[in-house]
Amino acid sequence: MIDSLNQKNLYGLDNYFNELKSLYDNKNFPNKILISGPKGTGKLTLSLHFINYVLSKNEDFPYDAKNFIISESNKSFKLMVNNSSPNFYLINLQKDKKNIEIDQIRKLISFCNKSSFNNKPRFILINDLELMNLNSNNALLKTLEEPNENIYFILINSSNKILPTIKSRCLNFKLNLSQKQCKDIFNRIVNSDINSLINENLISHYFTTGDLLKLYFFSIKNKVDLLNTNLKTFLLNIIDHNYYKKEILNMNLIYSLIQMYYLNNINLIEKKDPYIKFLNSVENIKKYNLDMESLFIQFRHELTND
Repeated sequence: MIDSLNQKNLYGLDNYFNELKSLYDNKNFPNKILISGPKGTGKLTLSLHFINYVLSKNEDFPYDAKNFIISESNKSFKLMVNNSSPNFYLINLQKDKKNIEIDQIRKLISFCNKSSFNNKPRFILINDLELMNLNSNNALLKTLEEPNENIYFILINSSNKILPTIKSRCLNFKLNLSQKQCKDIFNRIVNSDINSLINENLISHYFTTGDLLKLYFFSIKNKVDLLNTNLKTFLLNIIDHNYYKKEILNMNLIYSLIQMYYLNNINLIEKKDPYIKFLNSVENIKKYNLDMESLFIQFRHELTND
């Protein structure tokens, strides 16, 4: 799987990068910016490349803003990857956690209160802002209201589930890509044509680059031939091997594939009930954190009797 923190090339987001760069170079960059867009469009990679551009300006191997590349010898890049940069602080969802918790925000506040020893700007990058719980949101809000000098907050959001009070304090920067753009970026990352790797029958119009990469790396890890596999066969494979339990594939991606199956099946859509029932079941599972075993057993029955 692609690790955004180690991704030294920025593909297909040139215009977005140049917009951020222009704001900073013209001294118009806000101290709080909210980057929004569907999950898997490259918001985190874009943010990391922009931050590296700023922090490595006066270094021996600065960011290559013409080709959108971070050098292997870039000092700031090495510090960021090793989580030892005095000018960069990243908050991600921790392993086995469902929310960004208040302890993470408290450590962030402690970082903000330290004085900078090199006079460089400092960047706070919060990924998956929508996963913050109420206490975390309230603690962050206080920090955003009175940020320390020369500190910039970049908040990444993939849904509408954020506090309006936080959104109102930020410059909103929206990132959205067409399916063609997502496929083009995928091709550049894996250095191959998606049409030779994944059956078009498995690709939804709404899939992002991240979704396509998850499918691709899943196929490599589990030796699944996605080019010669149709949607129905692939869904049966997911259920029979319990991939939905192992979280090898993102659950939202699996739900999207199932919804695509229903949408592509005219007979079921005409009946309407199976499609609506499944969507309601998915929402209940998400809302109440229910066991999904029975749902997938039932869905498998529908697949085999189609």
